[in-house]
Amino acid sequence: MLQNFGVAITGSGSAVPTNSLSNQVLSQLVETSDEWIATRTGIRSRRLAAANDSLQAIATQASLQAIVMAGITPPDIDLIILATSTPDDLFGSACQIQAALGATQAVAFDMTAACSGFVFGLVTAAQYIRTGVYQNILLIGADILSRWVDWEDRRTCVLFGDGAGAVVMQATKRDRLLGFELKSDGTQNQCLNLAYSPQPQPLINEIDVAKGNYQPITMNGKEVYRFAVQRVPEVIDKALFRANLKVEQIDWLLLHQANQRILDAVAERLHIPNHKVISNLAYHGNTSAASIPLALDEAVRAGKIKPGDIIATSGFGAGLTWGAAIFEWGTDKPDPNY
Repeated sequence: MLQNFGVAITGSGSAVPTNSLSNQVLSQLVETSDEWIATRTGIRSRRLAAANDSLQAIATQASLQAIVMAGITPPDIDLIILATSTPDDLFGSACQIQAALGATQAVAFDMTAACSGFVFGLVTAAQYIRTGVYQNILLIGADILSRWVDWEDRRTCVLFGDGAGAVVMQATKRDRLLGFELKSDGTQNQCLNLAYSPQPQPLINEIDVAKGNYQPITMNGKEVYRFAVQRVPEVIDKALFRANLKVEQIDWLLLHQANQRILDAVAERLHIPNHKVISNLAYHGNTSAASIPLALDEAVRAGKIKPGDIIATSGFGAGLTWGAAIFEWGTDKPDPNY
């Protein structure tokens, strides 16, 4: 019979490409301005992967930092979950990261839930630990959305950047994942897409197959904004209820870094003061599944987030999907007998 264990997040790491694209430079590519972008999104610049950069490389870099902070080694990892919508290989990139890390004992797989990917991955990983199946899990959120941006569409090209973030989750006696709630609504799928566009290719007689490619990102910005501002506070409230906590007990609000107006509106609806809201999108933009762990790692390394702090996090995006998790940050090491 499997024994139940608790979950602790014991390490974090992050990595971004070298290239930075400011709003001023972007205005040379499309009709826009720094003022227009910053006023509507809060974004000033974003990091972009070069043609020879890979998701595997930045994800591996972020992962190594998280592993070092957790005080373990790659062979200690039992499972690697890569939350991404932009793998280097459509069959998946998690196994490439496993090989690059030398995590020889780890099972590895990709998970796709777009901008909700990290929160969905956090909850998924926790179930393996709570049931005693695995003790050390590496959860990565990484995306290179610049591969799929239409750089002539100012509604979307101003928003997205590239990056990776990672955390190590370990089995402990005290469960620090305090509550969560996940949601999906496929009826709103058309609001945000990176869709495959098939073209018929005749084979023989009356048989043909689809041959095509994925098209650039399309988004109904108004609908996504309306959805996020309404649904995110609701799902955080439900996660807090499951955690038996009140909003006043939250030390930090860490949302998917989509748009500063969304962050501000959600915080206002929850009555969370601005000084508790973590935001780094001004210099990273929307990095999809990477945005939460990337912002988390920066805040931890800057000394803002400290052991014992209660964090309410929420991801939301394509699918449409959304979810929230309440967890206590802590880097104390797990019981060696677990």
